[in-house]
Amino acid sequence: MSVSPVVSTQQNPLRGMTIMASAMLLLPTMDAIAKYMASFEGMSPGQVTFYRFFFQLVCMLPLLATATGRSAFSAKRPWMNLLRGALHGAASLLFFAAVKYMPLADVFAIYFVEPFMLTALSALFLGDRVGWRRWLAIVIGFGGAMIVIQPSFAIFGLKALLPVACAFLYALYLFMNRAVGEADSPLTMQIMAGAGGTLFMAFALFAGASAGITDFEPSLPASVLGLILLLILGSTSGYAHMLVVRAFRLAPLSLLAPFQYFEIISATILGYAIFGDFPNLSKWIGISIIVSSGLFIIWRERVQSRTEKTA
Repeated sequence: MSVSPVVSTQQNPLRGMTIMASAMLLLPTMDAIAKYMASFEGMSPGQVTFYRFFFQLVCMLPLLATATGRSAFSAKRPWMNLLRGALHGAASLLFFAAVKYMPLADVFAIYFVEPFMLTALSALFLGDRVGWRRWLAIVIGFGGAMIVIQPSFAIFGLKALLPVACAFLYALYLFMNRAVGEADSPLTMQIMAGAGGTLFMAFALFAGASAGITDFEPSLPASVLGLILLLILGSTSGYAHMLVVRAFRLAPLSLLAPFQYFEIISATILGYAIFGDFPNLSKWIGISIIVSSGLFIIWRERVQSRTEKTA
């Protein structure tokens, strides 16, 4: 999952694309760790999600304090940023719950309806112009998601819809990034979002455990390996997102957006190498439709932006 783009006058598109591709290939590592912790360490998705945000804060605070001093902890819109963090925490919880039950590649494929949701939200609430071609691409993209969901739904039931709910919450999170704008620096937003996610998950763990929900059961790492993996999970999340911030400073959003689909590559490799999961033909068809529709939307947005600039 990525963060808000930051515009910079020092552009280096090739370097930006390289960094973005590296980050997208790296990010599924944390989802593979979450699945491993649930499958082999017996840790609930809720507890893994808490550790994900907690260790992200632990790993990032020294770097941010050294780089920016106290300014990293001073937000002009603290409550909005904390709410962003809570939305991110809820989305991550649903994602980690999904990977506990489903193959990594399936979850990522369904999750990639998020750009369609974000485009629709921007059109409905921010007044962004979305032509019939992009609306058609959104509908086709959701059709591709249904191709992936249908066999998963037959096996996993309602759990197959967890990535859809995750995508919606993450689209709201990105939508709020646009609403917050540039009032705070990306580093401050990252700190506050991490704090918001940690607080949200602490409350969710308490409420879920009190209700006896097994996916919120609190626990400590069962082994030294588990602790190491959780540290890697938190640091991967924090530093990979910092790579995304860096990439957006070097290249425009329209150029970098297609690289998000690189996550499918490493998710498929990790899913097969660690868990023996590999998408069948129908799921590859669905994945292809989703990716193609998403790339078309990105291309149309780029064309629209160029048209508006020359008008």
